[in-house]
Amino acid sequence: MTASSSEGSVDLVTLGQRLRHLRRSKNMTLDQLSAAVGRAPSQLSLIENGKREPKLSVLQAIAAALGVPMQDLLRPEAPSRRAGLEIELAHFQREPAYQALGLPLVRGGRRLPADALESLIGLHRELTRLLTEQSATPEVARRANQQLREQMRERDNYFPHIEEAAAKILQSVRHTTGPLSQRGILDIAVQLGFTLHYVPDLPDSTRSVTDLRNRRIYLPQVASNKGHDPRAVVLQTLGHFVLGHEDPSDYGDFLRQRVEANYFAAALLMPEKFAVDFLRDAKADRALAIDDFRDAFGVSYETAAHRFTNLATHHFGIPVHFCRVHESGTVYKAYENDGVRFPSDVTGAIEGQPVCRNWASRTVFQADDPYSSFYQFTDTVGGTYWCTVHVESTRSGEFSVTVGTPYEHARWFRGGDTTRRTVSRCPDPDCCHRPPATLVKQWAGHAWPSARVHSHLLAALPPGTFPGVDAQDVYEFLERRAQD
Repeated sequence: MTASSSEGSVDLVTLGQRLRHLRRSKNMTLDQLSAAVGRAPSQLSLIENGKREPKLSVLQAIAAALGVPMQDLLRPEAPSRRAGLEIELAHFQREPAYQALGLPLVRGGRRLPADALESLIGLHRELTRLLTEQSATPEVARRANQQLREQMRERDNYFPHIEEAAAKILQSVRHTTGPLSQRGILDIAVQLGFTLHYVPDLPDSTRSVTDLRNRRIYLPQVASNKGHDPRAVVLQTLGHFVLGHEDPSDYGDFLRQRVEANYFAAALLMPEKFAVDFLRDAKADRALAIDDFRDAFGVSYETAAHRFTNLATHHFGIPVHFCRVHESGTVYKAYENDGVRFPSDVTGAIEGQPVCRNWASRTVFQADDPYSSFYQFTDTVGGTYWCTVHVESTRSGEFSVTVGTPYEHARWFRGGDTTRRTVSRCPDPDCCHRPPATLVKQWAGHAWPSARVHSHLLAALPPGTFPGVDAQDVYEFLERRAQD
């Protein structure tokens, strides 16, 4: 029988420290104690160092030799503050996070100065705190996303420093009018000292991989198969370098960089001067339309919708909201500065929350032709909103992309005279989230749905890397390319 099986869970490091403390307090050497209990000094040394779990009979013999109750050996607290720090150091160095660093173990014996021991413990505690904070996804990620959305709302989703950086880049390649061409994108890459390489074996977890040593940007040969505009992927990658991004320090920094890189790409594909001129003419004709905005610059509908939110409030005083909603009703992305009330959890996060069934983002999927222009007024507890919605098909299902504005601004948009109108009483659960009483009576206790969990919502942010990216795949990819 061992000590742990007789007394419950015993921490071996603490047990060893107490044994060493009691032995020294009795002025006994290991050799003397080993002779008294009939055990080899090396075996007792392993016990004192927390590396061997002693049998109950051995503990009884040790307690008798030291003249103390066996309970004194098994107490859970450290025998002294110094011993407590040594125990803590031993535990920290046994953690996988420390062992993964490949650093040597530091023994906490009497030869280790007290100030060095204190410093080591402080460093370990901070390392543990940072790793715990990074591993707290999805809470940390959701809070970071909520904070970023608040910052975007405060500035009406308009970033003048990024607009200025994009304008300087366009000027450097002598782009003077209209949408940015593929030739212009190649010129920008060269201007920044990069070459573009389209390859068939890009890691699945990445949109692009940049070899900083050789100034090469690797891209998928058919980017559209990944659901991304190939031009935008290049410009987003270049944006990280133009905007001075470094390895993200935390999830909030990662999200900020992603938003800024996306903004930079859109500001190049839809330059502010030309985009504002186009929108001003459309507003004068009361014919603002995301479809027309998309077609004029040859971008995706979602890019056009995002870009519209950058410019609409700042230049025209039109408050707006944007959301991307899966056909299941789940919010994937959203932004607002017009007071619309998105569903949220207790942290204020909206990602993963179900949208009201009466919102245009949901009703569009029940339309006779959901792929045509769709407009709707929705009366909510916070006011009436007009929305225009576009449905796009992806490998993950269908998504609605919505741009909306308060009732009084609908007059500037094509479709602002629609007669389609719904009423939403959410967050009142009787609006659409609580099933009818007849169905509850019929099925309560007789149904067991198995939820589909979006694993990316649970993914932690590993230190020194990027969420969702397989670092090994990336490094192996670059190694293959370097050998070519």
